[in-house]
Amino acid sequence: MKTQSSATAVPAIAVTAPRARNLGTLQAALGVVAFSLTFPATAWGLEGFGPWSLTAVRSVLAAMIAGCALLALRVPLPARRHWPGLAVVAAGVVVGFPLLTTLALQTSTTAHAAVVVGLLPLTTALFSALRVGSRPSRTFWAAALAGACAVAAFTVQQSGGALTSADLYLFGALLVCAAGYTEGGRLARVMPGWQVIGWALTLCLPLSAPAAAVALAFEPAHLTAHSVAGLLWVAAGSQFLGLVVWYRGMAAVGIPKASQLQLAQPLLTLVWSVLLLGERLTPAAPLTAAAVLVCIAVTQRARG
Repeated sequence: MKTQSSATAVPAIAVTAPRARNLGTLQAALGVVAFSLTFPATAWGLEGFGPWSLTAVRSVLAAMIAGCALLALRVPLPARRHWPGLAVVAAGVVVGFPLLTTLALQTSTTAHAAVVVGLLPLTTALFSALRVGSRPSRTFWAAALAGACAVAAFTVQQSGGALTSADLYLFGALLVCAAGYTEGGRLARVMPGWQVIGWALTLCLPLSAPAAAVALAFEPAHLTAHSVAGLLWVAAGSQFLGLVVWYRGMAAVGIPKASQLQLAQPLLTLVWSVLLLGERLTPAAPLTAAAVLVCIAVTQRARG
């Protein structure tokens, strides 16, 4: 009987592992779709909010959603050893990236801002190699670098090739977000992904709530359909739900490979920019899309 049970266990494990990887890839991809709407939604939000008030209010709303979920499910506090990592997630993806990109979008188009997203997968992979000791193959790095260069060249061409003062904000956002993604992906291996972002948001609430009150006093809101819709999406979609599936996906397939799915994010952002903001795409879009898809396929197959 023992021999039979051992023999039947091997195929079950062999079948479950690919399914888990496929589910993880799907979850990470859903996160990318959610993130691709962030810049257009932020542009809508800026129609009725200032950059500081929009960032603070979205953090408060997302923290309220996360806090209610944590309370309803009676989730215990994370172990003390996890709090430093949660602080990095909070600083990177709850405060740093939203604030810096919102400041950039005051003077930058969504197409130009997409440069930071095009470089984010490569930066995340670099942070991952330094932080968690992952060692992707040379093929992985070559495909990742090629994809990042293709996306960066396309998005810079879309903006006319001119650097603006917003670039400092964008590159700063790139660094802090990569650190937050890496730390969040590491923590998602030991706790559910939604709890990672949930506790990070809750950790920021004592600061974000008074910050929202002060910001709204100096930047009064002018509510419109666009500004409300943009605020709700960046709070519920980008800041919470998108990060929930994103961290779950990273935990399942690994930080470097999941991060490469973000190579498609700038192109998705440009599509939403056309549909929602009326921006125009150049004929280079289909060629860049094909190049990005090839790079994604290569990175997903490459073994570290």
